[in-house]
Amino acid sequence: MATFVLVPGFWLGAWAWRDVTAALRSLGHDVYPMTLTGVAERDHLAGPEVGLDTHTTDIVRLIEVEDLWEVLLVGHSGGGMPVAQAADRIPDRIARVVYVESGPLPDGFGQFDTVPPEEQARLRAAIGDGHLLPPPAFDPAADPTNLAGLDEPMLALLRARATPQPLRAATDLVRRTGGRPVPTALVASTFPLAVVRQMIGEGHPFFTGLADGQLFELRTGHWPMLSEPKALVDVLDAAARG
Repeated sequence: MATFVLVPGFWLGAWAWRDVTAALRSLGHDVYPMTLTGVAERDHLAGPEVGLDTHTTDIVRLIEVEDLWEVLLVGHSGGGMPVAQAADRIPDRIARVVYVESGPLPDGFGQFDTVPPEEQARLRAAIGDGHLLPPPAFDPAADPTNLAGLDEPMLALLRARATPQPLRAATDLVRRTGGRPVPTALVASTFPLAVVRQMIGEGHPFFTGLADGQLFELRTGHWPMLSEPKALVDVLDAAARG
């Protein structure tokens, strides 16, 4: 069986992987869901110095301290950047990086580069001189695509448990050391694989490194671990089997 390390996206902690973790363990896999520094139950550590390198170190140290090998390193959304950097730093321990609604941003890009300029301006205005990125309202009327598949109790849980995200996790740029590339997989939920394949073929920078990877389509919203946990487990199990 495989070893999974599950890294949540912005505003979330290990709690978001609870159903996925239980189901993967029931299949015999070893599973390590993570909470990164400064969010969820670790939000008391959200100082202005917390950034992408902090989160990368969180992942690397978990893998090293637990002495994990042949890891399926799963990064959801904004978690894709620290998993990409972690895999670059310890490639010999990683069997595959699985990007869930994310992608391996190239060197010199940050999460904010994936956001339209007008949205960047709105977010910076909301943040002001602070160092935390507030969570969204999780309003399905305003964001039906990303919130597809989430019922009202799950939306209420998101609103209750989401915490502000250290801003530098979004603004710091991905920096790789040039280590050995590792195999990849992509789980696309809010955009069809036909579009993904087209963007890969066009050399879109946000999909650099996926050309030879596994591609999975799981049509739901942006948070498949909450909207379709069983289907996501099936995909992750398939990725582990190669």
